[in-house]
Amino acid sequence: MKKFSTIVSIIIILGIIYWSFSDLKPSLNTDKNVSKTAFSIENALFHLKNISKEAHYTGAKEHKKVQNYIVKELKKMGLEVEIQTQTAINKKWLAATTAENIIAKIKGTTTGKALMLLTHYDSNPHSSLGASDAGSGVVTILEGIRAFLAKNQTPKNDIIILITDAEELGLLGAQAFVDTHTLTKDVGLILNFEARGSGGPSYVLMETNGKNSNLLSEFIAAKPNFPAANSLMYSIYKKLPNDTDLTVFREDANINGFNFAFIGDHFDYHTAQDSYERLDRETLLHQADYFTTTLNHFSNCNLENLNSDEDFVYVNFPFIKLLSYPFSWVTPMLIACVIVFLLLLFFGISLNKIAVKNTLRGFIPFLVALILCGGISFSLWKLLLVIHPQYNDILHGFTYNGYTYITAFVFLNLWILFTIYKRTSKVEKPVNLLIAPIFFWLIINFIISIYLKGAGFFIIPVISALLILAVSIFMDLEEKTKRILCTILSIPTIYIFAPLVKMFPVGLGLKILFVSALFIVLVFGLMILSFHQKKSFWTQKWSAILAIIFFGIATYNSDFSIENKKPNSIVYIQNSDDKTAYFGTYNTTLDSYTEQFFNGDFTKGSIQNAETKSKYNTRFTYHKKTAFKNIASSEIITEMILSLVKNTL
Repeated sequence: MKKFSTIVSIIIILGIIYWSFSDLKPSLNTDKNVSKTAFSIENALFHLKNISKEAHYTGAKEHKKVQNYIVKELKKMGLEVEIQTQTAINKKWLAATTAENIIAKIKGTTTGKALMLLTHYDSNPHSSLGASDAGSGVVTILEGIRAFLAKNQTPKNDIIILITDAEELGLLGAQAFVDTHTLTKDVGLILNFEARGSGGPSYVLMETNGKNSNLLSEFIAAKPNFPAANSLMYSIYKKLPNDTDLTVFREDANINGFNFAFIGDHFDYHTAQDSYERLDRETLLHQADYFTTTLNHFSNCNLENLNSDEDFVYVNFPFIKLLSYPFSWVTPMLIACVIVFLLLLFFGISLNKIAVKNTLRGFIPFLVALILCGGISFSLWKLLLVIHPQYNDILHGFTYNGYTYITAFVFLNLWILFTIYKRTSKVEKPVNLLIAPIFFWLIINFIISIYLKGAGFFIIPVISALLILAVSIFMDLEEKTKRILCTILSIPTIYIFAPLVKMFPVGLGLKILFVSALFIVLVFGLMILSFHQKKSFWTQKWSAILAIIFFGIATYNSDFSIENKKPNSIVYIQNSDDKTAYFGTYNTTLDSYTEQFFNGDFTKGSIQNAETKSKYNTRFTYHKKTAFKNIASSEIITEMILSLVKNTL
């Protein structure tokens, strides 16, 4: 019966994990009979196939073809289209070009602020096909607008469609629009559709110079069916050097907006593999859901002032999709939890349910687990980079077998946890093992309340754990019943944190696997009464077996292939002053392609006085002097026109 209750608990946990992920992204509907006023993924994919046949970076021949295609489709809908041709300079990115933005407008019934729909149509130089980044945004807008216009309903607000050029060169199309176009002053809110991979859920990131409560309230009112968002991402994003077109509008024109961007399958980003075939169809549907729900809402609501004087905590939550509450609640909630924790300790000791000595001993396995799981995960990934040096050539750090590695590390950390806690299996009252995790979670929430209130939802697992502690103190239940009840009370914790275990290494690279390991230990600690067994730790054995299996699968799939190409880099650097030129590469392992340039004598490291670096802030690993090609240098002339106005009295 004890094993039965453990099996039931594991089934519940697996069900909640599946639920937490399925709520983040729609499933593909096989029914192709879609009404004319609904978004058709078939129509969107038709457009995508046409605009992602070849690389279409700014200046390429295919770039003009893609521009003409988009203009033609907008005109088919009866829209007047403007091509804004404007030279722009972005000092932050040290970039300049003449961009050609595509602009259209749907007239509303009022004279208030307009809603802008934003994406870009250029692909990354020089090989990317740009299907996801940002062909997915282009086709979402094209098909979404077609469906919207098919309703024959005039919106209250003007709708400005801006499909920018030269985003990949340094947000230059957006810079050109903000600096010179008269429509900038009319914009009240921006919906920007982007990609940093070719699959996975699309995450919502708000951009604002102020605070988020009004933006969040209106977003929730739009009723998106699959909102993937939390205020931890919002708070971290505000601290990072952001780099989307929307950033230019926020920084230079103080306009609020939403980024809708997906980061899964990061290995396709900015490569020839960013293709029509590899774009996740469910991810495109997710973008479509955001587009249709937010367009219907924001095209008809007041956009005059979405600024706020208060920030909200928000996070995905069972049944209600997004749970939200003010930042001002973070500290009071923490104080309340501390008081409840102390009261439960008092009653637990008084009722002889908690022993101080055993409670103190409970800190040992928890601390050991934190150190070992975090340390082993960090060190093991470093070791894997030595065993598989080709992984270093994937600069963003997420390998083709990355999802397999995440799974393997999850089971490895579970095996470590079960092994450590097996030593405590003879504890007379397992509830003593719950005190240390709650204590550490309270410390974490104290730090959050001071430095990172966007992570204020970390108090929710504490509340669940306090309920579990109260049940253990005040209710005399059979072990099997208590185990299942404790698992049920942990549903919010699992639902919130399971996606985070995957999201961090996907978005930031597998070097962050140790962060996922720490999350696993923290959550496991609060759920110890669901896992603790006095006799057989069969879960320990299966965790080890599954870890070995998934590490084996990852190793088997560690090499590059036709479907999973090796990313190579060759950069030509020319110094027009001293008539010298070099080839540089970010690759750490040379192959038959890069060896064409780096044969014979070459130098390790970067080129002196040419501190070129990749998007991921890495320097050249090798460089070699080569023939000077005498490529003409760009000439940029900035003209200042002074207007003298003579006032006559």
